[in-house]
Amino acid sequence: MKKLLTVCVLVFGFSVTASADIWKWVDANGKTHFVDTMTPIYTWIDEFGKLHYSDTPDHEDAVSVQLVWHSTGSLDEVADGSDESESGGYAYPGETAEQRAERENAEAYYCKRATEIYDSYVNAPQLYRTDANGEREYLSKEEAAKTIAETRAKKDAICG
Repeated sequence: MKKLLTVCVLVFGFSVTASADIWKWVDANGKTHFVDTMTPIYTWIDEFGKLHYSDTPDHEDAVSVQLVWHSTGSLDEVADGSDESESGGYAYPGETAEQRAERENAEAYYCKRATEIYDSYVNAPQLYRTDANGEREYLSKEEAAKTIAETRAKKDAICG
């Protein structure tokens, strides 16, 4: 009986796939890569335009890439496209499907609102601010352009 139990443990124990955190990063060419380790990754483009990667910054132009948590699972699942987070957006560690949906709805709302504000500034005949007395103080063209640029940057940051 012990031999049978040992054989079962060995057979089934080795057939279980490892599950770990999967991280993603994007190279200078816009290609997304997936890794299952938090080991730093450095990338650079040489004088011939060839893209290089390394786990050490052994080139003067090497820059560290930003690893973004992608999912729990294995690299094989990500390669197969079978991991559940491919449905869009990021999933955060410990986040349930309900929490993810709630977060994505909130992000969509704030993106929509930021876009509406930006569009209203762009389409306004003239921008103004309200002073302490409640009176309109119209912005100069330079101030308006600066306000529109700042609003666009905020919208882009919110909308991703």
